Amino acid sequence: MGEETQIDYKTFETALAKSNELEKQLVSNPEKFRVLTGDRPTGRLHIGHLFGSLLNRVRLHELGVETFIVIADYQVLTDRDTFENISENVTQLTIDYLAAGLDPSKRSLAIFPHSHVPELNQLLIPFLTLVTNAELDRNPTVKEEIQAAGQKKINAGMYTYPVHQAADILFCKANVVPVGRDQLPHLELTRTIARRFNDRFAAQQTVFPEPLALLSKSPVILGLDGSQKMSKSRNNAVMLSSTEDETAKLIKKAKTDSERNITYDPENRPEVSNLLLLISLCTGDAPEAIAGKIGDGGSGMLKSMLTESLNEYLRPHRERRRELEANLDHVRDVLKQGVAKAREVAETTLTEVRKSMNMEL
Repeated sequence: MGEETQIDYKTFETALAKSNELEKQLVSNPEKFRVLTGDRPTGRLHIGHLFGSLLNRVRLHELGVETFIVIADYQVLTDRDTFENISENVTQLTIDYLAAGLDPSKRSLAIFPHSHVPELNQLLIPFLTLVTNAELDRNPTVKEEIQAAGQKKINAGMYTYPVHQAADILFCKANVVPVGRDQLPHLELTRTIARRFNDRFAAQQTVFPEPLALLSKSPVILGLDGSQKMSKSRNNAVMLSSTEDETAKLIKKAKTDSERNITYDPENRPEVSNLLLLISLCTGDAPEAIAGKIGDGGSGMLKSMLTESLNEYLRPHRERRRELEANLDHVRDVLKQGVAKAREVAETTLTEVRKSMNMEL
C-alpha cells in the first residue's frame, strides 16, 4: 500500500451530494438497504441525542430499512478509566431506543452490545493488515478524539478504533451508515478496508459492500449553556429520563442574554436561538415565528414556553420509559434476540471471509 493508495478523505460537498441521492433511494426502495448505527454506553440519552440521531433511526426503521444498532461497550474502555456502569448504561440506552419507537417485533431490527458478538471481533485482525500506521495517524477524527480524551497515555484501542468501527459496520454488510460531518473520515476508512479486502482476497466474488454515508440533516443542539454541544458530562443537558419538574429547573437555569426582545439570530444570539430551536423541534413552528410571538416577553417567557413545549413533547416517551423500566425482562429479551441475530449474521460473514482467505478447514 504505497502513497498512491492512501485514503481519500473527500470533500464535505461531495459527501452531501451523495447523501441527498441516497435519501431518495431509501424512501423509494428501503428493502435494498441495511443500516448500521450505534452509541457508546456512557450514560443515559438526552434531548440532543433524540433530535440529533434517534428520531432519524426511528424514521428509517419505519420506512422498512433493516437496522442494526451496536452498543459500543468496548469503545468505552478506550478513553475512560471507569467501567462500573457499562451494563446499566446498556440497559438504559435500550430503554430509550424502545421508548422512541424502535420495535424489533414489528420490523427487522437488532440491538446488541458489541462485547456479546465475538464473531464480529474476528474481523479485526485481517482488517488491521489492510491499513497502515501512517493512515491511522492521518485520520482527523482520531486526532480530535485523542485530544478530547485529555489523557496522557493513549492506548492502542483508541488508536485503532476506526478499524474496530469498520468491523462493526462490515460484519453485517451494512451499506448505509448515518453519520455527522465529523464521522466521515471513520466511514471513509471503512470503505477503504472493504475495497482493499475485496481486491486482495475476493476478486472473484465481492464480500463487502462499500457503505454510504447518510449525513444528518438535524441541526446541532447546543447545551443549555448555549456555548457548546449538549453533553451530560458538561452538565448542560436535559435527559430523556428527567422528570417534568427536573426539566423545568434545568431550563430555568439556561443561559440567555441581556436583551429583552427575543429574536432568532444564531450567529449573534446563540443562547436565545438555541432555546428557540428546541421549541421549534417540539412544536414544528419556525424559530423566527416563535420569536415573534414572544417579542418583548423576554427570557422568562422564552423559558416558560420551552418548558411547556418540551415536557409536552416528551410526555409519551417518558411514559413508555416508565413502562419499560418496570419490565426489564422484556428489555433483556430484546438485547438477547439482538445478540442472537447479530451473531448469526456475523458467523455467515466470517465463513465467507475464511473462504476468501483460504482458511477453511
